[in-house]
Amino acid sequence: MPATVTVTTEQPASAHSHGPQSTTKPWQSQSASDNFFWSYTEEPHRTRRQTIIKAHPEVTRLCGHEPLTKYLVLVVVSLQMACASWLRHCPVLSIKFLLVSYIVGATANQNLFLAIHEISHNLAFKSSSANRLFAVFANLPIGLPYSAAFRPYHLTHHKSLGVDGLDTDLPTALEAFFLDSILGKAFFCTFQILFYALRPMMVYQLPLTSLHLFNVVAQLSFDLLLVRYLGSSALAYLIVSSFLAGSLHPCAGHFIAEHYVFDKLPMGARIPSNRIPVPETFSYYGPLNALTYNVGLHNEHHDFPAIPWTRLPVLHQIAQEFYVDLPHHTSWVWVIWLFIWDAEVGLWCRVKREARDKKTGSGQVELNSAERRDL
Repeated sequence: MPATVTVTTEQPASAHSHGPQSTTKPWQSQSASDNFFWSYTEEPHRTRRQTIIKAHPEVTRLCGHEPLTKYLVLVVVSLQMACASWLRHCPVLSIKFLLVSYIVGATANQNLFLAIHEISHNLAFKSSSANRLFAVFANLPIGLPYSAAFRPYHLTHHKSLGVDGLDTDLPTALEAFFLDSILGKAFFCTFQILFYALRPMMVYQLPLTSLHLFNVVAQLSFDLLLVRYLGSSALAYLIVSSFLAGSLHPCAGHFIAEHYVFDKLPMGARIPSNRIPVPETFSYYGPLNALTYNVGLHNEHHDFPAIPWTRLPVLHQIAQEFYVDLPHHTSWVWVIWLFIWDAEVGLWCRVKREARDKKTGSGQVELNSAERRDL
C-alpha cells in the first residue's frame, strides 16, 4: 500500500503545511471555472474490498442486518416526542427552546439521519420492504419527508463515488465558486443541510415512486396530528432540531470530514496527467461515533456497505493493516473550524471523475460475481 499522510486534526492549520508558505491558493493555477481534483481511475473502495476479502475472508461473515438498530431508533424517536411535548408551550425563540433544540434535538435528529442511512443499506431488517417502511417511521421526528428520496441518491453516491452529474454529495462548481471565502464557507457550514436537501434535485431527478408518496403522506399526517394535539411549538422543535443537526453542530462535521481533501498535496495534484494519487474518503476515529452509528468509520463503510455499524470496528480491527496508514480525522469540531478558516481547504477540495454510464441507486451497491459469491 502506498504511504499517505495522516490528517492530525488536533494540530493548528500551519502544521499541515510543508515548505514555504504561498499566498496563492492551490487551485488558482487552474481554470477558474473548474478546480476540483479530477481522477481518471476507478474509485478505490471496490479494489480494496477485493483485496481485504482475499487477505481476510472471515470479514464476509460480518455482513448482514443489525437487530439493535430498530430498538435504538425507537428510543430516539420516543426521546424526541417527549422533548416536543415538554416544549409545547415554550416560545420558539426562548433560550430554553434553543438550547434543548441544539443539545438534545440536533444530536437526536442527526442520529436519526444516520439511522436512515443504515436502513438505506437494508441493515435494520432482513426484509427490504421492512427497511423501507421503518425508514419512514425513523423520519417522523425530522419533520420533513426525507427517507424515500435519500436512499436512491445515497446508493448512487456509493455506486458512482465522485462521478460528476451522479454523485450528489459533490458540491457543484457554482457552489464552490461563490462560496470560496471564509464567509462563504461559514455560510455553507451553517446551512449545509439545505445544500444537501436541494442539490440532488438540481443535479438530476429520479422518478417519483409510491414510496415517495407514502413518505410524504405519512410525514404530513404526523405533522398535522402533532400540531393538533401538542401545538405548533412541538413541530417547530423537530424542524429546528433538524436544521441545527446539519448546521454548526459537532456531529454535522461528518458531512465535511467524509470526502473533502484536507491533506496538503503538491500543486500538480490537480493536473490528472501527473497521476498524483489523491485520497477521497476519510475516516474519523473519535467519541462522536457512539452517537452516529459509527459513520466516522467511513472508509470501512464504503469498502463494505453491507456491514452494519456495530461490526465496522471489528472490520477495522481485522483488516487494520489496510486502514492504519490512510488519512483520517480525530475531531469533527476541528474539521469544521479548519474547513472555514484554512484558505487552502474549500468546496473545490473534492475528487471528481467523469461519468461513463448512468449507474443510479435503484438497488444495493453493485458487487462483482466473485464478491457476491464471497458475501
